[in-house]
Amino acid sequence: MKSVFRLLTICVVLAGLTFASLHDRTSWKVKIDKALADATMSSPTSRVRVLIRTRHGAAATVQARVNALGTGHTFSTLSPDLFSADLMVAKLRTIASSHDVVRVSLDALVRSSDTKFLSANVLLGTEGLLAQRPDGTYVRAVPYTGKDIGVALIDSGLTPNGELNDVTLYDFTQGGKKVGPYDDYGHGTHVSGLIGSGGDMSKSQYAGLAPECKYIALKVLDRNGNGYTSDVIAAINFAVANRSQLRIDVINLSLGHPIYEPAASDPLVQAVERAVGAGIAVVVSAGNFGGDVTTHVPGYAGITSPGNAPDAITVGAVDTQQTNDRGDDQIPWYSSRGPTWYDAFQKPDVVAPGSHMVSDASVKSTLYAAYPGGLFFVGDKPFLRLSGTSMSAGVVTGIVATMLHANRVNHPHAPLTPNAVKAILQYSAIPLSDYDVLTQGAGAVNAAGAIALAAAIDPQAPVGSSWLTTAVDPWTAIGGQTLMWGQRLIWGDRVIWGNQMLTNDPAFGLRVIWGNRVIWGNRVIWGNSTVWDGNQVVWGDRVIWGNALIGESLGQRVIWGDRVIWGNVSADRVVWGNLQGLNVSPTTVSWGNVERANLDLTPAAMLGKSSK
Repeated sequence: MKSVFRLLTICVVLAGLTFASLHDRTSWKVKIDKALADATMSSPTSRVRVLIRTRHGAAATVQARVNALGTGHTFSTLSPDLFSADLMVAKLRTIASSHDVVRVSLDALVRSSDTKFLSANVLLGTEGLLAQRPDGTYVRAVPYTGKDIGVALIDSGLTPNGELNDVTLYDFTQGGKKVGPYDDYGHGTHVSGLIGSGGDMSKSQYAGLAPECKYIALKVLDRNGNGYTSDVIAAINFAVANRSQLRIDVINLSLGHPIYEPAASDPLVQAVERAVGAGIAVVVSAGNFGGDVTTHVPGYAGITSPGNAPDAITVGAVDTQQTNDRGDDQIPWYSSRGPTWYDAFQKPDVVAPGSHMVSDASVKSTLYAAYPGGLFFVGDKPFLRLSGTSMSAGVVTGIVATMLHANRVNHPHAPLTPNAVKAILQYSAIPLSDYDVLTQGAGAVNAAGAIALAAAIDPQAPVGSSWLTTAVDPWTAIGGQTLMWGQRLIWGDRVIWGNQMLTNDPAFGLRVIWGNRVIWGNRVIWGNSTVWDGNQVVWGDRVIWGNALIGESLGQRVIWGDRVIWGNVSADRVVWGNLQGLNVSPTTVSWGNVERANLDLTPAAMLGKSSK
């Protein structure tokens, strides 16, 4: 018990924006994130886009100071105390030293998290959503289709194509103005097809999970799949502000950037937390940094931001081997594993099909033109096959939309909270054998089970009472087998087993931070089932804790459990920490996730040449 409270105390210290006992509170260095700290050492004359958080009411004063530097200018105001700016790296000290400035973070370039092909029969079949007719054909096994559920797709846009038609698009690469739907990169269209394609063009071969959902496309990625964190934050803020008018229920974020700072000061994470607090379920890709790109040796701590948001539903990938049989499923090498850098949060929350996914293609897009080897045709209709946690997040977003539809049909007076949605996904998930919690979270999503549970739950039931209106069996028939649910929640750094989903618990309320110390029923959740204890964790033959953990540069310290790691400590089989080791640059996206995961995408220039 003492070690638990010691770990809790240390985690509270980590959640602060500065280490009061370790650093001078007035030091400008403790106000900037790792990427900016590295930039001050390596390229002081270069320019950098930053996010500046000020004391309440001081934003206008700080903006004026930035503009007065002569080498800097401000961009959009994202909230009363947060704005983006462009300035010379050498001027960071001047700005960060101001007592009006709370934090300066890199306005990082975000990148889509996409990386042989999977038919819809396998996708829907492995999720328990298909029933076989006597003639051998298949039909959707559940009556719920995500009808009228609003999905905010924060991505590269969306091109209507005959089966993705209920689309409204706001372009945040052009200031957030409403324009006709388009997707010049192709990633958003592909993800949207997994969420809710009707399957008409593919003769039902490649239908999505929620074919009657409606899309609110918020374009933040350009034709090359690049975008700025500030635009993503602006899109999230827009979704929250217009949630009622546009009827937004779910946000999909199949993108991310490296984690440069703790979640408590990460502007993108905090935007996600505000969205969840407003009642919107936010589904995020875990990232494609789960192993060495050459050897595919697994590594830990590769979760990207905003996948480190405690309240987000962070999704890793599963390779189904193109079968309905769950017994041959594997976690692909690229799927990012936890824990999260800086905070040691348990992520991902769940995993979902993400390898070799065939979905809708945007014909006039960069991906369509640059990677003809990834194209797949049904008759004369083109589709694109991609792999990555972007695809997995799209699958889960479709499941969430269908869950919300099922719950709304049966209990129309109150919606499921985002925490309840995440808990249902975890509780009904089916764990994969031979994989630890930091790799798979609670397990592989089980759409049929999650939808059945969501349909049975009455969110208006009094707290502490049963909220199931019908009995739900904790197993699902998939691929000719009856599979037991995992029946566990990963809450913070603890596994909670048993019947927690049978009653309406305070933990499922709005604005309860996932992982916070709360009371479950009549007991405190800190128990004997521990994901990790902060001292040591051995998953198989890979030790990721203790002295084998990475540290930070510039002498900054990371407190991990009760160990303090100084300076740059090499880490065996850990993918994070040394940004240069991942070819990550604060001002480029050379770490592009498309290339990392999509080994079967052949660039146009390579067609006709031999390849592995």
